Amino acid sequence: MILGSFKGEGELRQVPPTWWPQSPTLDNYRDLFDKQNFPRYFLNSTLVAVVVTAGNLVFCSMLGYALAKLNFGGKRVVFGLVMGTLMVPGMVTFVPLFVLVANLGMVDSYPGLILPFLVTPFGVFLMRQFIVTLPDDLLDAGRVDGASELRIFRQIILPLCGPALATLGILTFLGSWNSFLWPLVVAQTQTHYTLPVALALFSTGQNQVNYGLLLAGATVVVAPVLVVFLIFQRRFIEGIATTGIK
Repeated sequence: MILGSFKGEGELRQVPPTWWPQSPTLDNYRDLFDKQNFPRYFLNSTLVAVVVTAGNLVFCSMLGYALAKLNFGGKRVVFGLVMGTLMVPGMVTFVPLFVLVANLGMVDSYPGLILPFLVTPFGVFLMRQFIVTLPDDLLDAGRVDGASELRIFRQIILPLCGPALATLGILTFLGSWNSFLWPLVVAQTQTHYTLPVALALFSTGQNQVNYGLLLAGATVVVAPVLVVFLIFQRRFIEGIATTGIK
């Protein structure tokens, strides 16, 4: 894919195909950013992925803390609903979710792309399973010192949840960055297209498929994912191992 992105259109269609670019060129990348609306798509994907990831880190950790350490009526019922939601395939809720978004007037808008995924059942489950293993003595010590539940959560719980937060952040970012079907349906104009939707346009062009643009676009789409994983891979592996053991 990366090598192909540096080939001209003629070399890409050559038979038999070449392994290394015979005449390396950056024309595909120039066309991608100069002639296409790719910067806009890249900005849309970045905005959606970052906001969705941040929302999951905040809200899922708060809900996970409440289900793991706080006592309130209906706690088991709420956790059972979270577990039940995990077992429901996403396609089952796709149409009702779109109808809800449409009735709220959020079709072809950033809120329509972001709000439905700010909290996920998997994120709540992951954070709850990690937080429930933290010693209660730490929380009791904070309460004896007069700290509020919010302060205990912010200053005691969150610093201990680094591996779980890193795991949730990476998985959420990857899922949101690569999401295709929901942005394809909700984003109905190019103003709100994300990168996967834009790549689909390149591969199903109105006249002829431009393989050079397609490979260059795919390379640009994959690059941020690799960077995020390489930066947080140690935390990611640690989080998976820790939550799996516990």
